[in-house]
Amino acid sequence: MQLPCLKEITEVCLSGCCSCSCSSPLFKSTASHHTTSKSESTSLACRRDFAAKTSSSIFPNTQFTNHESIPSLQKSFSDFTKAYPRYYETAEVDQIRAQEYYHLSQSNHTCLDYIGIGLFSSFQLHKQESSKQMVPSSSTSLLPSPPKNSDYPFFSISYKTGNLKMELLHGGHESELESAMRRRIMSFLNISENDYSMVFTANRTSAFKLVAESYPYKTSRKLLSVYDYESEAVESMINSSEKRGAQVMSAEFSWPRLRIQSEKLRKMIGSKKKKKKRGLFVVPVHSRVTGSRYPYIWMTIAQENGWHVLVDACALGPKDMDSFGLSLFQPDFLISSFYKVYGENPSGFACLCVKKSAIAVLEASMSTGIVNLVPAHEFLQTGGESSGTDLEVEEISKLRLQQDILDISRSFSGLITKHSRQGTPAKRLEQGELSDSAEEGAYSEELEISGESERLAKSRKNGNQEVVCRSLDQVDSLGLILITNRARYLINWLVSSLRKLKHPANSEGVPLVKIYGPKIKYDRGPALAFNVFDWKGEKVEPVLVQKLADRNNISLSYGFLHHIWFSDKYAEEKGRVLERRDNGAKDMATNKLKAKSGPGISVVTAALGFLSNFEDTYRLWAFVAQFLDADFVEKERWRYTALNQKTIEV
Repeated sequence: MQLPCLKEITEVCLSGCCSCSCSSPLFKSTASHHTTSKSESTSLACRRDFAAKTSSSIFPNTQFTNHESIPSLQKSFSDFTKAYPRYYETAEVDQIRAQEYYHLSQSNHTCLDYIGIGLFSSFQLHKQESSKQMVPSSSTSLLPSPPKNSDYPFFSISYKTGNLKMELLHGGHESELESAMRRRIMSFLNISENDYSMVFTANRTSAFKLVAESYPYKTSRKLLSVYDYESEAVESMINSSEKRGAQVMSAEFSWPRLRIQSEKLRKMIGSKKKKKKRGLFVVPVHSRVTGSRYPYIWMTIAQENGWHVLVDACALGPKDMDSFGLSLFQPDFLISSFYKVYGENPSGFACLCVKKSAIAVLEASMSTGIVNLVPAHEFLQTGGESSGTDLEVEEISKLRLQQDILDISRSFSGLITKHSRQGTPAKRLEQGELSDSAEEGAYSEELEISGESERLAKSRKNGNQEVVCRSLDQVDSLGLILITNRARYLINWLVSSLRKLKHPANSEGVPLVKIYGPKIKYDRGPALAFNVFDWKGEKVEPVLVQKLADRNNISLSYGFLHHIWFSDKYAEEKGRVLERRDNGAKDMATNKLKAKSGPGISVVTAALGFLSNFEDTYRLWAFVAQFLDADFVEKERWRYTALNQKTIEV
């Protein structure tokens, strides 16, 4: 597999100002010096031109000091398409959204808290529900019909206890559904079954913890991570690794742009002593909070210095793996996650892929977190043996576990179900993350995965379990360039527009919004970290911003930036910027992971998915603009009190 840049894929900036080859972070190490120099020159010019045209085209020489003065949605969209005329080329995404995810318009809800890739479309889910109103069982009776707004499209997940190493080597008893889903996902991620083995995990955190509990820290003692934000999954890995004797290190990020401190990281990766078996190097392709993208070259440097590399691909865009160059980097571990239905059902699972040549280094360890995919028919049949409550379903599952205890590879410890409000995403499990999963499906072409589990086959003759991954197919049909360009236009318009909001304190105005990480940038990721400040310069708590946004039918998340390095130039600013997580002390007393947190910055986070449109970004902008009204927060507090609702839950 080649990188798109090596295939000479061409992208056009804005209105066709220039044509430049798609530049990979590793391009300079895979081509001749002459070609590299030419590519870098063209690419740099393209990026500079994009940033300059964005700055000069989005509300030029204008600042908004009153939320009532911002232009209308129609006027803003007109100006947006003048700045980015090629946005019209992404109209197919809007058609998919209207036909397959119509619940987004019906609920009038803006979802900016989904990171990753989805499996199914809303249309597909409800069509499947209709077809299951009467499902023949092995007897003459009928299985119970799914709820009108079912939380279990096509499959659920069930935990099992097992040995990760043995599971990777031998695979256990894999159902036809799981086998077909595994092949589909590995194909989508461009991962070869000849090179990698894969297991399903309950979520992203489970996948990280499984690696930590099996990695040989006795011989490879170090754990080095590259995260500019606090992640429950990474903290869980660190906690487990420290218990097993690992020496934990982390990259640092320079204030104010939060770029990797390259010199420090290079020293941590390398050493004067050319040892092998250094440890585990954990790196995301980009930050799921700030949108910063990290050069792939760090993976190569780590591998050359004897590190095993774990790539966190959970924050990747839907087609980013097409530009990843897996055949060039060959990481030892790769973690990705998927959710079921965008904007409606965020539950799902994660995937842990391990390079077959790296399985041998793992240590045998019995762990939880590996899951089975349970077909919908089997799940409903289990539920049909009780009155249908979650507790009864769990008890039935435990009884079956006792009966099947000898079959370790298929042992169930309870059917896991995850519920969300209809039309509204479930609340965040960690900053910017929804049940550690992802989104979307197929529009023009459908991949049908038919089959059923071995248990279901024994109990029902002529049974058939069908799963159609419409979201994955839709993403495949749209392609990398279209999806990337659309996200690029939207996120940079949002960044530029937020920076135009100013408090009318003086002639220059006091910025309403502070953005952390990259600002207007050609190759920034579709995630954004920011804070809102009042006219006195005091920060509005991110959790309050999130709750007020939710009241306005906008789903945001909040996170915590950390490992920030300040040079002497910003020493005075350091004391004003950094904070400690002292809110929610009661929770911290029972959560050792959070209790270990160092100083950092709490932020509001927003993320654009491939289905996000201009109206989504405009609605966020218009909402934030309301904070220009000095009484906005107090008015909202009064409205909460009048409705007998809590003002804020910390």
